Amino acid sequence: MSKIALVDDDRNILTSVSMTLEAEGFEVETYNDGQAALDAFNKKLPDMAVLDIKMPRMDGMDLLQRLRQKTAMPVIFLTSKDDEIDEVLGLRMGADDYVKKPFSQRLLVERIRALLRRQDAVETNEVGDTEETKVMERGELRMDPLRHAVSWKGKDVSLTVTEFLLLQALAQRPGFVKSRDQLMDVAYDDQVYVDDRTIDSHIKRLRKKMRTADDEFSAIETLYGIGYRYNEE
Repeated sequence: MSKIALVDDDRNILTSVSMTLEAEGFEVETYNDGQAALDAFNKKLPDMAVLDIKMPRMDGMDLLQRLRQKTAMPVIFLTSKDDEIDEVLGLRMGADDYVKKPFSQRLLVERIRALLRRQDAVETNEVGDTEETKVMERGELRMDPLRHAVSWKGKDVSLTVTEFLLLQALAQRPGFVKSRDQLMDVAYDDQVYVDDRTIDSHIKRLRKKMRTADDEFSAIETLYGIGYRYNEE
């Protein structure tokens, strides 16, 4: 049973969404502000967190920033209906997905299941010995899908599930271009729609993380209007 942390200062959302998730077979922990959630996470992490952005004491952005210092667990942001800035900032900071308020609880459940399926795919060997699960080495890059481990020039790099899958898709065929639509198919469930900007934000975040291991990292090339390409160095 997967444990989902739901963090929102709206008690109606906490009550209704937790009831829906529990009915779907999830274990749910609820918190009404970011600080309370962080205190609990410092003791034991859930399998996934769903975070509101605007909260008292500690907002969702601050909480995500602190989480990304210690864990790559999947995170979904709940954003206000018209606040695109929140979505972009959240993705750039390392969120895996976002859902706009007001939202369909069925949609949220599907997003949660999609992220957990992707998490399982990169953390277990239940899918068997395939190209997606074998250790991959491309020049200075080493990726171990079964351990969700990435290193560049021998230095470990911590990636979210989405970032890992995007890098894996690009590095599997160096020199070949992947369109944004193709990367969406790799990173997201068929029932989840994301736009080009979402993929671009993940790639920017991915590059930034790789440059923590090597500030001259340039293996991911942007082809404007077309997509992205991994160039083996």
